[in-house]
Amino acid sequence: MDSIFLTDVGKVREHNEDAGGIFLNKAGEYLAVVADGMGGHQAGDVASGMTTELLRQAWESMEKSFTPEEAGNWLSNKIAEVNQKVFEKASENSGLQGMGTTLVTAVCTPSFVVIAHVGDSRAYLLTDKELQLKTQDHSLVNELRKSGQLTEEEAENHPRKNILTRALGTEMHIKSEEIALEWKAGDAVVLCSDGLSNKITNEEIKNELLSDHSLHESAQILIHTANGRGGEDNITLAVVINTPLEEGMM
Repeated sequence: MDSIFLTDVGKVREHNEDAGGIFLNKAGEYLAVVADGMGGHQAGDVASGMTTELLRQAWESMEKSFTPEEAGNWLSNKIAEVNQKVFEKASENSGLQGMGTTLVTAVCTPSFVVIAHVGDSRAYLLTDKELQLKTQDHSLVNELRKSGQLTEEEAENHPRKNILTRALGTEMHIKSEEIALEWKAGDAVVLCSDGLSNKITNEEIKNELLSDHSLHESAQILIHTANGRGGEDNITLAVVINTPLEEGMM
């Protein structure tokens, strides 16, 4: 598989509270992670970094391949464990109280992908024809959209779009959402924080990733474009492409 992970502080903020990465287990399968931290005095850095590190350690120690159902259960259980650890750390340290993070993560195997998320960081499936959003933001504005109180356009441009209804580490117990997908050679999973999705349309993401640029060049262009449109937030992007093993980069 071919993959890229890039994160950028943006043009306004002093610190990057986003974290994540793309990790390989002993069975040769991938875990992509994007976490967008929140909390004062850089506590968001702690929440997103701790979440990423705990998932990395758990994934890299895995030796067996999963079925889609097993992958979904693994993600659900690990996210619950990580949530409790982040919550307990915040509770034990007054400087970290109130910290939390979004999380979107994907188990990527040659035959399927399982996505899990909490918060408003997004996951897409890219085919040769379209970019399909596969997550629903856990946000106040999205709840208003689903209930019919806001249109799609109003929701996308709402000033309170960043108010979350669910985030990892803010409560003792949290529920993630999982979805299993089939994918074929050439398809890609795209994960990003809202620093990217708030600045670049789905059509623009699709067109750039399907362009003749290398994957690394495309990722850089997307982040550069988000910065060029204000860059008020940290910007993070992870892409995993389902390429035949001999063609992909390990």
